[in-house]
Amino acid sequence: MKDFLKLRSNWLRVVFVAAMTLIVVQLFKIQVIKHDEYVAKAETQHTMQNTIVAKRGEIYVMDGDEPVPIVLNEKVWSVILDPQVSKNSREEIEKFLKVEAGSYITADFNKVFSDNITRYYVVARNVPYKIAQKIKDEELSGVFLQGTTKRVYPEGTMASGLLGFVNAEGKGQYGVEGALNDILAGENGVLKTVKDVNNIPLTIGDDNVKIPAKDGKNVVLSIDRNIQNKAEQILEAKTKEFKVNNGTVIVMDPKNGEIWAIASTPNYDAENYGKVEDAAVFQTNATMDAYEPASVCKTFAMSAAIDMGKMTPDTKYNNTDQTIVDGWPINNLSKGHTGNITMQTALNYSLNTGSTQALRLLGDSETEITTVGKERLFDYYYNKFWLGKNTGIEIAESSGIIIPPDHESGTNARYANMTFGQGLNITALQIAAAYAAVVNGGEYFKPTVVRGEMVDGEFKANEYAPADHEVISRETSKTMRKMLVTARNLFKNSAGYDKGLYIGGKTGTAQAIRDGAYVMDETVGTYAGFGATSEDSEPEYIIVTKIWEEGKAMDGGTHAKPIFDELSSFMIDYLRMTN
Repeated sequence: MKDFLKLRSNWLRVVFVAAMTLIVVQLFKIQVIKHDEYVAKAETQHTMQNTIVAKRGEIYVMDGDEPVPIVLNEKVWSVILDPQVSKNSREEIEKFLKVEAGSYITADFNKVFSDNITRYYVVARNVPYKIAQKIKDEELSGVFLQGTTKRVYPEGTMASGLLGFVNAEGKGQYGVEGALNDILAGENGVLKTVKDVNNIPLTIGDDNVKIPAKDGKNVVLSIDRNIQNKAEQILEAKTKEFKVNNGTVIVMDPKNGEIWAIASTPNYDAENYGKVEDAAVFQTNATMDAYEPASVCKTFAMSAAIDMGKMTPDTKYNNTDQTIVDGWPINNLSKGHTGNITMQTALNYSLNTGSTQALRLLGDSETEITTVGKERLFDYYYNKFWLGKNTGIEIAESSGIIIPPDHESGTNARYANMTFGQGLNITALQIAAAYAAVVNGGEYFKPTVVRGEMVDGEFKANEYAPADHEVISRETSKTMRKMLVTARNLFKNSAGYDKGLYIGGKTGTAQAIRDGAYVMDETVGTYAGFGATSEDSEPEYIIVTKIWEEGKAMDGGTHAKPIFDELSSFMIDYLRMTN
């Protein structure tokens, strides 16, 4: 019996020692090996962490010399749920929130309550004050309210295609909101406090942390609300008149590159962006759609030849309404101006044979397109006029494409087509900036839509950047202004809109490309022009208009020019231009 008791005692001793060993090992793991992990878990039970949301910067446009708001913030609330501390049932919380805040709920409650790790769920956004107050009064355990803002638009839909919008996660999308998101958004802060068992924050303790939020900057755009509004009105009226949906207008200050208006149709309501069915509407067409603008490019080809000293407006060539390049016929749309004619006449009637002749002259020949001529045209187009490359504007833009002469596709025929705006892809913004350089004395200014910022209610204007580079000489610029005014004067209906001032411009009508091939039933109409008080004065504005519709033939003179005419007439009055 004694032996049995002794054996049992020894066995109990072994078990006891083994158990103590396990306990010691576990304590060692908890206190040493996994110390940080368990401390973190403990902190989640007695620490409340909230994000201090930065105030998103507001957006202003110019009303003459004064900034006015076009995008403001309105106080709203987000509903936050911590399912791990809630004493209310899922059914109670879900039912109440769906009834009171149903249209504002953004989360999947199945996902929220099946997640055993995440402690911070935003389940509803942009909740207005009255609903937020009801949620607060209900005192649901684990449900919190966080003040934030949503965007409101005192000018309605004006400039939506340029502005973009802020999505449900508070991130800017498209346009200014997307491109300048980091500047507008600022940086969120953090508030971390110790709480008691009733989830009440305590004001003492070393674990309290507060990192203040850095609010976003209030950006002032160079857009003039009066010009923008008028451009949209005219564009909407003209597209309805011509029974098409698509149009774009740019108005630019040629003296510094400021954009005064970017209008597009169809437009959309940024406050209800979720109702838009075609995401293409969100793109800023003027900067993002690289296309073939056709004969507006004759201005650039002739500018290059004149600047190189290879031709003048009075230089003559024999026009037969057709010229052959690489075995391909290049024909004039306008017929009958045959014989020994001047380059001014070729521009007046937009003759493709004329711009092709300018390319020949650039290559030191009257009969052949040479490698030297193509290299010179490429140099002017790409390196000087900045066609086919980003302009440097602050919003998203497409670079387009200009095929270099040493590329296998850089054939003589392509380069002949490039002189009248086909066989390349450029944006309406690139056209506007290049036209400004043609007529402003020859200087290229990078386009800008940012005028400055509002700081504590005071407007801080940016300094104007100097011209980036010289494109053509002042003499060439003056010659081109006169050529463009002469070409415009052929349109007898322009005189009433021009009011006796020095207004010039050029049409473009381009065949559209569908499935990689040119089609006959669709064309894009473009008009680019400027306004000055006299032959010797600097231009006051640049306007580029573009109009198109799938399956329809839109003409630069018949459809794009009337948009320019009406807006140009408005600009003359708005800028108080007199000669």
